[in-house]
Amino acid sequence: MLIGAGVLLTTCVHRPAALTQVQRSGVLRVATVNSASTYYLGPHGPKGFEYDLARGFGRSLGVKLKMIIVPDRAAILRAVNSGRAQIGAGLAISPGRDARVRFTPPYLSTPLDAVYRQHTSKPAKLADLSGQLVLPDDTALADWLHRRHPDLEFSVDRTANTEELMARIAHGDIGATVANADLVAMNQRYYPKLRVGFTLTDVRQQMAWALAGADLGRRRDGLYNKAIAYLEQARAKGRIKILHNRYFGHAARLGFVGGAEFARQVKKRLDRWKRYFKKAGKEYGVDWRLLAAIGYQESRWNAKAASPTHVRGIMMLTRSTAERMNIDNRSNPQQSIDGGTRYLLQLRKRLPKAIKPPDRTWFALAAYNLGLGHVLDARRLLKQAGRDPNVWVNLRDALGWLSEKRYLDQTRYGYAQGKQAAAYVSDIRAYYDILMWMTSDKHQHKPAALDEQPSASGADQGDDDKNNPPDISITSPAF
Repeated sequence: MLIGAGVLLTTCVHRPAALTQVQRSGVLRVATVNSASTYYLGPHGPKGFEYDLARGFGRSLGVKLKMIIVPDRAAILRAVNSGRAQIGAGLAISPGRDARVRFTPPYLSTPLDAVYRQHTSKPAKLADLSGQLVLPDDTALADWLHRRHPDLEFSVDRTANTEELMARIAHGDIGATVANADLVAMNQRYYPKLRVGFTLTDVRQQMAWALAGADLGRRRDGLYNKAIAYLEQARAKGRIKILHNRYFGHAARLGFVGGAEFARQVKKRLDRWKRYFKKAGKEYGVDWRLLAAIGYQESRWNAKAASPTHVRGIMMLTRSTAERMNIDNRSNPQQSIDGGTRYLLQLRKRLPKAIKPPDRTWFALAAYNLGLGHVLDARRLLKQAGRDPNVWVNLRDALGWLSEKRYLDQTRYGYAQGKQAAAYVSDIRAYYDILMWMTSDKHQHKPAALDEQPSASGADQGDDDKNNPPDISITSPAF
């Protein structure tokens, strides 16, 4: 009888509240999946939209962040409810999930696109997808469709994620799926035959953090309340917008037509010059694929390219730049690539130290296209407008101001085609992403461009992740 009472007492002990756990341990544990939109390992440490957002929350609490990587979104819920993690990230709100965890208000709302294959019948509404629609197992969309469209026929593939389904559509193996619009834009660059039939009008993907139902934030200092306050501040100060642009802002610009042509030229032209890009990349510590992306944007990998403004070669160097870089033949591909790489690094070095990676890379690219003086002008305009001048999403806006009359008297270097420079950087980012995808298998780390720095955080794989290694950088967000 005493033994039984002892067992009863031990099983009735409640674990401390989530905030108390975090404060006592000095560690915030966040569960998520490997995904391009959540968390992946780069060569210098963790990256991803949800990782960066969670890291900011950990800093606001004065604690370290520990990512717990699990195989699917159902495992995120289990990790939160079991106490293995205090927060679940990379989840969309749904009635089924809402009954199991306590969600914060949504911090990101994304449209959902119906995706089909080029040269097949274009769907205009959900009914047109009946019988050919396939969804992944860990999306919340299936439950929503069952409730709102009970007559719609669709299947759920328990072995595939959304990106895999889009690949199958591109190859003609299945008919259609529904996916996050950011993810669709990214994958249209890789699979030019993917098309968007329509965007769902009565539902969006509402992303939120999940906490255990027991931690209802009854106390003013509860972790739930602190998470809400942090996310609202991140939204109000533009932090969420900045992170979204960092990971997805360049995805839609290129489109499937530009992506298809780029992929064709990779096969047709890149092999001829690849050894020079790799040589410069190795010598100067730059990912050769970024250099190749610049070369394609500048000249379409044409060593004899020339413009009416007398810039020449694969990296389209001016005569004065070539002289500063000690290049005597701009049409020589090796010299052009070497000189262009050193010039880019020189621009990067001259930027103010307050500009941090990876934005520092995009600032340097804008300066490569427009001139460093104009980039510094744009930063000054941002300061005058009370906006952070050290993040790319703000500079992208300010570059456009350089062609507006009302701003010209506030600049040192005058008029510039800043919108063109912003588009230039976005295109290079897109080409770079495609090259990474084309030259890396999915088990390789996502590479750094110029200057991504190591992160002081680890990931706990745990038992749930034996078959899902942390360096898989492309999966899919939930509905």
